[in-house]
Amino acid sequence: MTVIVIGAGAAGLIAAGKAAETADKVILIEKNDTVGKKLRITGKGRCNITNAADIEDMIAMYPVNGKFLYSALYTFTNTDITELIESYGVKTKVERGGRVFPVSDKASDVVSALRKYALRKNTRLVQASVKELIVRDGHIAGVRTDKGVIEGGRVIICTGGRSYPGTGSTGDGYAFAESTGHKIVPLKPSLVPLETEERWTAELMGLSLRNVALSVYDSKNRRVYDDFGELLFTHFGISGPIVLSASAHMRRGEKYRLSIDLKPALSFEQLDARLIRDIEKHGKKHLINSLDELLPKALIPVVIELAGLDPHKPVCDITRAERHALAETLKGLRMTFRAFRPIEEAIVTSGGVSTRDIDPSTMESKRVKGLYFAGEVIDVDGYTGGYNLQAAFSTGYLAGMSAAAE
Repeated sequence: MTVIVIGAGAAGLIAAGKAAETADKVILIEKNDTVGKKLRITGKGRCNITNAADIEDMIAMYPVNGKFLYSALYTFTNTDITELIESYGVKTKVERGGRVFPVSDKASDVVSALRKYALRKNTRLVQASVKELIVRDGHIAGVRTDKGVIEGGRVIICTGGRSYPGTGSTGDGYAFAESTGHKIVPLKPSLVPLETEERWTAELMGLSLRNVALSVYDSKNRRVYDDFGELLFTHFGISGPIVLSASAHMRRGEKYRLSIDLKPALSFEQLDARLIRDIEKHGKKHLINSLDELLPKALIPVVIELAGLDPHKPVCDITRAERHALAETLKGLRMTFRAFRPIEEAIVTSGGVSTRDIDPSTMESKRVKGLYFAGEVIDVDGYTGGYNLQAAFSTGYLAGMSAAAE
């Protein structure tokens, strides 16, 4: 039995390693000159491997087709992937929100461990670009690459999505699936930075804020998202973990209002009291020179302008109404959503091979015998926090196990 795995990313490495436990031969095809290229840049190069949440709680963290992952997540759990990586000498740690990282903070260590797991004696790594699937009488028979035909009665597609195309995620798997009769749910970016109407964000480009709260409201003023964490200003708008998570709750064509609470640990009354103390402390200093203990320097003129105040007014002359306007701005820095950034900049591609065309208990296609799918190519995506990598690992493991089964 020969199992062919297309794509040596998170799902592909796990699929190849698991299949190699029982298959006669595994051929792992990767078009890049190195394995795990996208995996190396995840989590800002630290690799958020998985999340320590209970499996039942984890399933709820996949807003798109989470229930489809039930069998996969229970077959290969977050504990399993952690133990596997640690068995190759990569210790892990749990950080805020249950996020699991390597102790070394090096994604390359995780890739190295998965490479060792995948490349066993009966596994051959082939650098080639797959051009098409070979199907005979409804059964997979192999693949045609730019270096010739590779025959095999089991093929696992682990080609990823369309985000970060420079890492090899160029959407090849969607074309393979569509050519064999599978439905492709329209692609869109998920976990993606947001563009805003306001241009003052460009003045703050590169400024990162920790411990702020972000709320997103729809056109009917309903709150569709609310979270606490890190945010980054960019030349086009905002990014950062809480912004990426917010994007998964937002839909194309909808209008949204964004609100940032710069001081979520303080109530309005507590913040007002803090401002009163600062005013008493700074006396005749100009307002713009009196907020250094409260805000990053680059943010001060923006907040003052949005609050409609005179930056050069002595703080001792600030009225109660002006002080309240400043506090309201600090508790609700408003922005207007304009657009999502392109899919190429998204952490995850939403959409892909329809889950209706895949058996969730095996990851095998319902349309082509011997063809399997794993990872981001499937129409499943989760929030930030290690959930998407866990989905790739779990579906890859299940696909590899099923494909190699007699």
